[in-house]
Amino acid sequence: MTYRSSPGTRRIVTPEAAASHLPDRVPFHLNSNPFLSSRNPNQVAHHSAPDDAWVSFHGDIYDITRLISENEGPLVGPLLKNAGADISHWFNLTESADESENSNGEKKKVVVVELKTHVDAVTNLRRPYVPHGRFVHVPPNDCSVEWDSAPAALPWWQDRTQIVGRVSRDLRKIRIKNVLTRQEHLMEVPGEETLQEIQQRYAEFNWHAQSYAWRVLKRADGPHSELKFTDVELEKTLEENGLVDDTQTFEELSIPNDAAIPVIHLYFKDDLTVA
Repeated sequence: MTYRSSPGTRRIVTPEAAASHLPDRVPFHLNSNPFLSSRNPNQVAHHSAPDDAWVSFHGDIYDITRLISENEGPLVGPLLKNAGADISHWFNLTESADESENSNGEKKKVVVVELKTHVDAVTNLRRPYVPHGRFVHVPPNDCSVEWDSAPAALPWWQDRTQIVGRVSRDLRKIRIKNVLTRQEHLMEVPGEETLQEIQQRYAEFNWHAQSYAWRVLKRADGPHSELKFTDVELEKTLEENGLVDDTQTFEELSIPNDAAIPVIHLYFKDDLTVA
């Protein structure tokens, strides 16, 4: 899409017309996209280069690398400056009921991402709220011959196809101990992830992560049964595997938090064909 006038076209747009042509509210249903991946906010911060730029807002992570490469000039400045950061304060997230119904006969929830606006103290007109300066797809406040007052597609902040994951709301620490090499790694992972996804993260330290049996010490047959190492279920989360987060309880008892970090033991299966 383009918000610029085509070559040779001279269209003078007044500030009032520009403000009236802010992109329409475009709703999307909660959970309309498949769950992509939960990510640590620190991971988002690593994507802060012009050729690898992510931003997050209201829980979603957007890859704006292509947006930056396709738009040159000062309008990409605020995006480059905030690449790798959370910019939730740029947008409003509103929720309302849709006309359609789900399988239970309930109204579907519709979420709308909107650019924040404010009333200009000088002109008394409603303007886009751009604390770091005007950016791509935001209309100008003054008359411009370069602004197309009839945009043909979605602004980038409403383009759900650019979402590459969700910011985790439940970060947990775990220890992964390789029984064969006696190496131990402390990792901070999203609690929403399955052990299979955590296994993929651990591949950074061991390419043959899938060549090991992942086991935890627990009472598999009830609270009074014998402690024994049990294979985890990779398609389940830490909590679903019985590894609950006891950090808060340990803090209340003034016990060091390190004692609450669960340990996953890796047992080599004598098979390096899986990498």
